[in-house]
Amino acid sequence: MVYVDGFNLYHGLHSTSKRQHLWLDLVKLSKSLRPNQKLVGVRYFTATVLNDPDAQSRQAHYIDALQAKYPNLIQVILGRYQAKTKTCFKCQNMYTSYEEKETDVNMALSIATDGLKGLYDSALIISGDSDMAPAVKAAQSAGRPLFIAAAFPPGRNSQELRSLMPASFPINAYKIRKAQLPNKFDAQGKTFQRPAKWR
Repeated sequence: MVYVDGFNLYHGLHSTSKRQHLWLDLVKLSKSLRPNQKLVGVRYFTATVLNDPDAQSRQAHYIDALQAKYPNLIQVILGRYQAKTKTCFKCQNMYTSYEEKETDVNMALSIATDGLKGLYDSALIISGDSDMAPAVKAAQSAGRPLFIAAAFPPGRNSQELRSLMPASFPINAYKIRKAQLPNKFDAQGKTFQRPAKWR
């Protein structure tokens, strides 16, 4: 089973190659990272883009493309945003900021409960977020031998996850480039195309 931290992956990709590799085939990437394993599912954790209709449309198109291409493998779990009032330290003006909620919690719960239920014997966590460590420890407490490793997105790393899961490794740029969805493809009676801004 593969667990994808959508925000961590997005920011890693964006920091190293801008939007060029955002049209990422998560199933193809997952299989390339563990080629000798049978992939039983990819759980993709993210939240809908706020206050940018064009970006929200691109994100929705991407999610639809993944689910149409891999209806039996991809599961998308959406978090939410919570409005918070903040004060500028310099001018003391107040403004509204939005904080992403639930994505990390949803992902951690899924890693732990799936492991405890025996839904996987091998798990790959695509994230460099050390908040996943307690979930990994909980899954490992099931008493069954489990292989769990983190695959760090470009530019991301966590010494805590490396210590907990010594088999963890960075995802190299070559695998990201080779795991892109086709620029245009048909699935489930619909046509999907890489957004122009992601070229």
